[in-house]
Amino acid sequence: MSEADPPRTNVVIVGGGFAGVGCARALAGHDQVQVTLIDRNNFHQFQPLLYQVATAQLARGDVAYPLRALFRDAPNVSVKLAEVTQVDPATRTVTTADGSSYGADVLVLAAGSAANFFSVPGAEEHTLPLYSLDDAERLRERIIEVFEAVDREPGLIDEGALTFVVVGAGATGTEISGALAEMITDTMTPEFPDVAVDAAQVVLVDHGQAVLGPFSEGAHEYAAKALDEAGVTLRLGTGVTEVGPGHVGLSDGATIRTRCVIWGGGIAAAPVAAHSGLPQGRGSRLEVEPDLTIAAFPGIYALGDFANIPDPAGASLPQLGSVALQSGRWAAKNILADIAGRPRTPFDYKDKGIMAMIGRNAAVAEVGKRHHELHGTLAFAAWLGVHATLMTGVRNRVDAFIDWGSDYFGHRGHQTLDRSEAARIDWGDDPNPGDDHAGAL
Repeated sequence: MSEADPPRTNVVIVGGGFAGVGCARALAGHDQVQVTLIDRNNFHQFQPLLYQVATAQLARGDVAYPLRALFRDAPNVSVKLAEVTQVDPATRTVTTADGSSYGADVLVLAAGSAANFFSVPGAEEHTLPLYSLDDAERLRERIIEVFEAVDREPGLIDEGALTFVVVGAGATGTEISGALAEMITDTMTPEFPDVAVDAAQVVLVDHGQAVLGPFSEGAHEYAAKALDEAGVTLRLGTGVTEVGPGHVGLSDGATIRTRCVIWGGGIAAAPVAAHSGLPQGRGSRLEVEPDLTIAAFPGIYALGDFANIPDPAGASLPQLGSVALQSGRWAAKNILADIAGRPRTPFDYKDKGIMAMIGRNAAVAEVGKRHHELHGTLAFAAWLGVHATLMTGVRNRVDAFIDWGSDYFGHRGHQTLDRSEAARIDWGDDPNPGDDHAGAL
């Protein structure tokens, strides 16, 4: 930059998910801005496919891409490995866990989401959410550990060792339920020939009356049938009242003994939202204007799962990867418009539809603005195309396509499962979970 050049606008982006990366990539190469992207990980994780990491369909490297590699050819973008814990909206400054501070002319908050446990007693302590790569690997370790434990002591089946409870029948819960049922059949059965794998069961619990509630009635029926054929037990119209170290209590009075409770019951904004001094709404998310800025706080944007983004009807857009990615790009467009002295424009989301994978060649998709409904193989193809578009990095796409092709159009081969770090379970820490047991479903 020469002395005659105007100073660059300093943009700080918090979060390396779809929204943050989308914004940073749209600003990359623009000489008017200097971008600092801050994330607690040095990689972008592809959150919609975490359940496939948890069930040994994809490897860690298939869903993680180094952030610095993304911006290797963008000298105006700097990546910082840090966890933002505090936001000062008056000065547009963020503070990290190590005490460092980053000030900005424009602050973009895209810190993502965390599990919402809805104050269910014991849920935060005793369940396994699925919202990060660490979560996915921790869940896979737990699945492996219970099979290893039963291999050593078959009597643990009566203690619910091979009962897997999934809370929430939305996309996350439905996808992990179907994938886990397949993992039990395709991977664990041949790996543990001496274990009574037919005693394993996946139980999907939801207080609503339908699987994949936001989808159409036809999708509800298709998904429920596909899960039933995969061996998943559905307990709909039933809430979770409490979770212990070895059981789940249900609103109908039943108790399920289990050592693996997967929480897909909903999401809230990442915890830093509560330390931002900014207006929060549903799900603790930040309330934003149609142009993605926050009212009364000039120069601050909130995006993706961290924000309640209004749609033209006045409701909030769903927490989807496509919403996050598009909102990131749109925020960059408005930032550049501000710098150029042009007016910002309201976010115009292009609805690509909603979709969920249930199992091999079993999927539902409602594609496009009119949500044209697809089931089965066609839905799988649509799911594949959209997820490939969202994925970051050519290598990730190629590796994932190879694994998907092997898994869904053939049969899942032998998986190398890392058992070395699987946390041991204290099987005596919940001696009286109730009268029901794993077989009383």
